[in-house]
Amino acid sequence: MDANAQLIEHMMNPQNYGSIENADAQGIGKNPENGEKVLIHLKVKEESGKPVIEDIKFQAIGCSTTVVAGSLITTEAKGADFNRAEDIVAYTLGMLERVPPEEAACSEMVAVALKAAMDVYIRRQTEPDFPIISYKIKNSCEIPEESGDNQ
Repeated sequence: MDANAQLIEHMMNPQNYGSIENADAQGIGKNPENGEKVLIHLKVKEESGKPVIEDIKFQAIGCSTTVVAGSLITTEAKGADFNRAEDIVAYTLGMLERVPPEEAACSEMVAVALKAAMDVYIRRQTEPDFPIISYKIKNSCEIPEESGDNQ
């Protein structure tokens, strides 16, 4: 399946959308400018002393691009250990440096929500009641207005 067909498939049939009852951790990525947010739920198992994402779900208050990004990123992260999931977050954020901020904001929300959920899981190993973390995105999904006079 080519990349466009994959994107259409994720748009028409988002993967991993929903919640996990008794999740081991959750994390939020949010856009403070417009109130959009993504909530990631993780079910984690320990394999050889490393946390592995056994199941992952996301919920989004955002546009269709946010849902597609959520579907793609959670599909990549499912079954990954935290080191691999950190790589997915870093790769996503690095890739977003090359696109306009208004296009990067949606994917950034998903990536930082995944990072927040992993951070919560790690903290809950020593503090079982550690609260959900919410990370704000750096990109703006507002398209900057053209400046200058048209004379």
